[in-house]
Amino acid sequence: MMLTQQQARLLAEPTRSEIIRLLAQRAATTSQLAEALGRPRGSIGHHLKALEAAGIVRVVRTRKVRALTEKYYGRVADTFIFPQLEGEESPALLAEAIADMQASLGGSHGFLTLRHARMAEDDAALFEMRLLELAEEFAGQEPSGDQVFGLVLGLYATSRPSLPAHDEEST
Repeated sequence: MMLTQQQARLLAEPTRSEIIRLLAQRAATTSQLAEALGRPRGSIGHHLKALEAAGIVRVVRTRKVRALTEKYYGRVADTFIFPQLEGEESPALLAEAIADMQASLGGSHGFLTLRHARMAEDDAALFEMRLLELAEEFAGQEPSGDQVFGLVLGLYATSRPSLPAHDEEST
């Protein structure tokens, strides 16, 4: 789901961002989210209402508990694509990923690599599609273990120089 500027700003708030991450694991109630985040139910309820009003989460099921109806919230999409926010020098999502990576340096798993390739726009569009499919596969993994892992993917045009096409006669 491509987020609007308003939705992206809403998710820039850390508690809302954490709620979205937790809901990627499974649907949850306000109480379950409050317990996981160590925050008051009222605060989490406030954030859920804002996310629901923005169309980012929705009630996916309800359950009767005594005289009350318990609501389970879920994400409206598996993947959210963030736009560059106006006036933002670096996307908040990138800053968050960098902070996560720096905190995990020296761990037993993970790597970071940066690659560049000269290619046609159509080929770049195909890579973009494949990367989004990979992100969906990653996010759709059945939860297991105790460690949460992150995945950062990006495809972007650069202004880096490139050698001209290979000339057979000059070799």
